[in-house]
Amino acid sequence: MAVTFQLLVALSLILRLALIAYGEWQDKYFAVKFTDVDYNVFSDAAKLVAESRSPYLRPTYRYTPILAIALVPNHYLFFAFGKLLFVLGDLTSGWLLYKILSLQQLPEKIKLTGCIAWLLNPLTAVVSSRGNAESLLSTLLLATIYFVMQKRLSVAAMFFGLAVHMKIFPAIYTLSFLLLLDENYSSKRAGSWWKSIFNSERVKFALVSGAVFFAISCFSYILYGYEFVYNAYLYHIIRRDTRHNFSIYFYMLYLIQESWQSSLLGLLAFAPQAMIVLFSSVYLHRDISLCCFVQTFAFVTYNKVCTSQYFLWYLSLLPLVLVRTRMTLWEMCTVAGMWFLGQGLWLAPAYFLEFEGYNTFFLIWFASIIFFCINTYILSRVLYCHLYRPTFVCGQVAKA
Repeated sequence: MAVTFQLLVALSLILRLALIAYGEWQDKYFAVKFTDVDYNVFSDAAKLVAESRSPYLRPTYRYTPILAIALVPNHYLFFAFGKLLFVLGDLTSGWLLYKILSLQQLPEKIKLTGCIAWLLNPLTAVVSSRGNAESLLSTLLLATIYFVMQKRLSVAAMFFGLAVHMKIFPAIYTLSFLLLLDENYSSKRAGSWWKSIFNSERVKFALVSGAVFFAISCFSYILYGYEFVYNAYLYHIIRRDTRHNFSIYFYMLYLIQESWQSSLLGLLAFAPQAMIVLFSSVYLHRDISLCCFVQTFAFVTYNKVCTSQYFLWYLSLLPLVLVRTRMTLWEMCTVAGMWFLGQGLWLAPAYFLEFEGYNTFFLIWFASIIFFCINTYILSRVLYCHLYRPTFVCGQVAKA
């Protein structure tokens, strides 16, 4: 039987529904729960909203109130409603990937292979089925890329503004998108240098995305005031997570958490991220898929907090890069194996710390350094093996 995109979506849906059903069983009979602890936070915040109270009364709720509002049906319909919403985000992301690859007129086999890397990826399936909301952010970013390629700038800008509101991190793509909207995008020559810089496409994208971001943010501020601004935005800038995570910074922040050096290190951690985002925007923006992937991968790798759900930020862009690589199948399997091995080396001491009570902080940090080195190597191979092609040539989407 020939594999079609519809069959691929059906299989991915069955996989995720099965995982949700299994999760209900594991949550009921095992001490280690399948459902992500963040999902309980989302659901508790949604209950507060349903009671006409602030979602920020729930400790550790650090998100937009829009997410809590969207999950109110958890308490009126059934508890897994939010998980189904996140699974829908997964499937929508897969559909957008297929549409983006179709715009590049790639062969059907390559398009399906790219979509398999997302839709049938066990990590992406598990994360959304456990109740993590990152798939919604992936959907918004892919929608932005898709509508930019469709030259429906106002729609693209609306999705981008919403994405930045949902989580401040997508703001790192702003310069890349603005630089992309040049003469190759519009196929129009500007009369002067300032018209070339401030062309109508860039002005439209900036104004519409900014208007959407500020409109939704102002609405949230009217509802919940400064606690919205602090929890949704400011907290993530000043955050210094000393709990064990994949970041190479976590152990240093843990050791100096009560000193002034902790705040300084937290701010300095942004420096390598800012430099990578700036240079990649300038040198890679014409190939917007590669540019966004490199920025996301580097941002997550160098972030002062790094957890497994952050991996979805770049895994959703990976299929757009895989279809234009010189890597052999053997090398792709090798780097994928290295990536999973790095996580395994970290998870082993993390388990003994969290569930057995052993002091394995140093081993976790050492594993974080190994994982960081693996990610750096993978990123270098992706860049070296990529078949660079501009997204637009003379106003048209470049063919593969």
